[in-house]
Amino acid sequence: MALRQQQELKQTQRLSPLQMQVIKLVELNTLEVEDRIKQEVEDNPALETLDADMSNDTENEEKEIDDDNLSQEDIILGDYFSEDDIPDYHINQTHQKSEPSFFEISYYDDKSLSDSLMEQIGLMNLDERKQTIAEYIIGNLDESGYLQRDLQSISDDLLFQQQMEVLPLQLEDMLYEIQELDPAGVGARDLQECLLLQLERYDQTAAVRLAKDILTDYFEEFSRKHYDKIIRMMNITQDNLRDAIGEITSLNPKPGNALGGTMQTAMNNITPDFIVDTYNGLVTIQLNNSNIPSLKVNRSFSEMLKGYNDNRESMSADDKQSMLFMKQKVDSARWFIDAVRQRQNTLQRTMEAIVNIQYEFFLTEDESQLKPMILKDVAERTGFDISTISRVSNSKYVQTNTGVYPLKYFFSEAMQTSEGEDISSREVKMILKESIENENPTKPLTDDQLTRILNKKGYVIARRTVAKYREQLYIPVSRLRKKI
Repeated sequence: MALRQQQELKQTQRLSPLQMQVIKLVELNTLEVEDRIKQEVEDNPALETLDADMSNDTENEEKEIDDDNLSQEDIILGDYFSEDDIPDYHINQTHQKSEPSFFEISYYDDKSLSDSLMEQIGLMNLDERKQTIAEYIIGNLDESGYLQRDLQSISDDLLFQQQMEVLPLQLEDMLYEIQELDPAGVGARDLQECLLLQLERYDQTAAVRLAKDILTDYFEEFSRKHYDKIIRMMNITQDNLRDAIGEITSLNPKPGNALGGTMQTAMNNITPDFIVDTYNGLVTIQLNNSNIPSLKVNRSFSEMLKGYNDNRESMSADDKQSMLFMKQKVDSARWFIDAVRQRQNTLQRTMEAIVNIQYEFFLTEDESQLKPMILKDVAERTGFDISTISRVSNSKYVQTNTGVYPLKYFFSEAMQTSEGEDISSREVKMILKESIENENPTKPLTDDQLTRILNKKGYVIARRTVAKYREQLYIPVSRLRKKI
């Protein structure tokens, strides 16, 4: 087949560097943006921060430097997210608080599980070989404190990575020593072993001994709550079983969660991205930008680049390389500055749309006042794509007068009452949860019974929807909720 040339016209969609920067920044929360800015300032010598009190003085100078070299694309994209798009009343209201106050919520101890175990291992006076083995086992524990890998795989890893030949039985001996450390239950290979390890540290009362027997011999029946079968096979009374279950339910199925791991430490404090304040029937919105520095292009870089441009014809090859380097850095700095500005405006407009839809909730903070709202509703109000709203709502938090909520909290499906009124599915879930909390624990409500209760209250809902909402609330089926 002969070779031939031909022309082809093709239309493709491509993202500019600025658009790619915006997409990446919109996904980040406040703390991640702070880290991203610090990293960009370190990597790009053409980008620098300025103090907040100097921002007004330098803004005009920066614009004079930038406007001469901005491309048409930069100007268009920069104007798309102008301050004019933000309603005046929102801008004017933010002056009521000169310094936004927000609080952080701690969930975990600052010390990680791995650090705590390493400290305890250091007090055991192990030789170098055993110390290495212990550290390697600890490094294989998951965030809940479990050892999910089999000992043979760990033995193989030690041989290939540390050139240490350690038999699985030797690893098991060291694992037993780790299981003696705190918190109780750490180093277990499954839930059954974790619970038994904790019971070993209890006073060996009759109830504790019975609980150990149940977990050892009838763990399958216990996990499925086949209590009648356990009573019959163990020849015990219902009171005996109740006491044993009380001991078991007091245990921690995830001992590692008592301390912070790598991810827990990162999530140790929740810093809100938005601050919504309610005062005298007025709702105000503010971005939590207190720690996000103002950015500008380095003036020296811009002036040097302008000087190179003026003398381009007489430049040597090395000078041209220098000019190309500086131009890339200056362009990158401008794109990043514009991306940060666009991120702030995108977040502001999205939060305004959410507050406008859920205005009654923010006034009262009554969960029953939440209206049905999906990503499409916010996208239509803001003019953004649904994917942009999804990125904004992911891993962002809102501080109100009474608490901190994840942004996704305000999104819910629409349900209809028998009168045709649209309500939030969250209202149905709240009634569902209250019904289950008030049920008879010896005869828990089935999904069919819950469906009939909701139907009597005027909610048009099917059984499969009730089951879906129950699962979303992390409530088990009726058989697993049964108590004796």
